[in-house]
Amino acid sequence: MSIRRTVLVVFLISLVGLAFSLWAAPRLPEMVPSHWNAAGQVDDYSSRDLALWLMPAIAFGIGLLLIYLPKIDPLRANVDRFRGAYHWVVVGFAVFITYIHIITLSAGLGVEINMLYVMLPAMAVLFFGLGFVIERALPNWFIGIRTPWTLSSPTVWQKTHRLGGLAFKVSAVLILVGLLFPAEVGFWFTLVPLMLTAFGTIIYSYFAYRQETK
Repeated sequence: MSIRRTVLVVFLISLVGLAFSLWAAPRLPEMVPSHWNAAGQVDDYSSRDLALWLMPAIAFGIGLLLIYLPKIDPLRANVDRFRGAYHWVVVGFAVFITYIHIITLSAGLGVEINMLYVMLPAMAVLFFGLGFVIERALPNWFIGIRTPWTLSSPTVWQKTHRLGGLAFKVSAVLILVGLLFPAEVGFWFTLVPLMLTAFGTIIYSYFAYRQETK
């Protein structure tokens, strides 16, 4: 997917969120649910205006940043080699944010929602997409698992990203398994795989680099 087409898709996705905001605006109360606890129950609220406009702005603004940031990367030639897959993740990010936005406003409109159960499938898809891109990422300064050791060795980069891609995909499956459990337990099927993936790949890159430099 080209840069221009990706920008257009992200813009259209953001418009969907904005259109839902315009429809919901006269129907929403002054305070709208903004945070849910581990059991999937509302435990905090935000103002109506913030709930209406923040997420569409994030979907479009961060989407543009993610699209154009690699253009200033000194290693952008490497990014260009996996840009197609990367752009699909950017689109997925915009869809994810818009999905959260619609769910949040729906809760404000009185729809009974257990946020955990509606978020887990979306997070599983997002994690799987991240795994797909990470295992294809080549050395660069903005995208991927950037540690002192992966940035110092193309071999360590490749090994770490191969492991990281697999870890994100396995995490996606585990997140879906969390749907089989009560919300308080299902929450941990997201948090634990995420923490293990994040810290595990950092630690692995260090030991891979040590092994290579012996």
